Amino acid sequence: MASLVFLSFLFLIFFLSLILFLFLIVRPHPVKVPIKGRHVFITGGSSGIGLELAKRATIEGARVSILARSQKKLEDARDLIRLATGIDVSIFSADVCDVEALRKAVDEAGPIDVLICNQGFYVARELENLNLEEVKFIIDVNLIGTFNLIMTVLPGMKARKDKGPVSIAIMSSLAGQIGIYGYSAYSASKFGLQGMAEALQQELIADNIHITLIYPPYTDTPGLVEHNKIRPSLNKIIGASFGVVEAGEVAKISLEGIKSAKFSVICSFEGWLLGVGSAGFSPQRSYIMAFVEVAFASILRLVGLCFQWKWYQTILKWHAQNNNY
Repeated sequence: MASLVFLSFLFLIFFLSLILFLFLIVRPHPVKVPIKGRHVFITGGSSGIGLELAKRATIEGARVSILARSQKKLEDARDLIRLATGIDVSIFSADVCDVEALRKAVDEAGPIDVLICNQGFYVARELENLNLEEVKFIIDVNLIGTFNLIMTVLPGMKARKDKGPVSIAIMSSLAGQIGIYGYSAYSASKFGLQGMAEALQQELIADNIHITLIYPPYTDTPGLVEHNKIRPSLNKIIGASFGVVEAGEVAKISLEGIKSAKFSVICSFEGWLLGVGSAGFSPQRSYIMAFVEVAFASILRLVGLCFQWKWYQTILKWHAQNNNY
């Protein structure tokens, strides 16, 4: 009995020491990014998550600008936001792959306090069934387009007179946490965002500019409806492991994460598991979450291996049944 009490005491000491150690070393420090009265600029803002983010930011008192390619969709989105909030937002028609058009839009919009890079494009198809133009377009929109946006907005952010905290938020995906059948090109574009975001946070922390990387799951948007029509069978089967979340819920979680300057914003339980299991060298502002990552990384690696076993068994079985072997 005495030995059990002693072991429990040692475990408690270790637990408290680890919490204290993480409290001292976790970086960057926690910070709040104000939204009210500030300029929030959202790309891909004419539908889906971007439109919901624009509504929510407007309700919270931000001056909101949205950017997308289609002028008609932008006008429709502005009408919807006005109907929901009674407030107008500014709209800008530009392609994120067109640097000159982006510069013109950003100059016209004025200084930006919160940039949300929400544009995205994906095709669910096996690599052998993709052509290089499709691969290039996915990379250009999701990855290069994000570089274009940040490089266009960053000089103004760094030159701001008010040195209060500002934010650059980047919309990734569950497919940016784990490779999924049929998403070879899409996952490549989203995995690239994580490396960029981790390096960029180190580059910009001294300027009080905070990076947020958002990992939405399958989200109930018009894009998902179209996507479901052409997804390969195995993509649908494996994708069934992940739930579908409403766009409004993703927007709510995302905006809260941006205001808290979280580096990683997780929008579903599956995403949380993946986030803890794949934290690696990512920044972490919460020492409590850092403790969870340290304590459960090994267990979640085992969970991940179980999922991989299930997926590979499913793939092999599907091919066998369809006489592809």
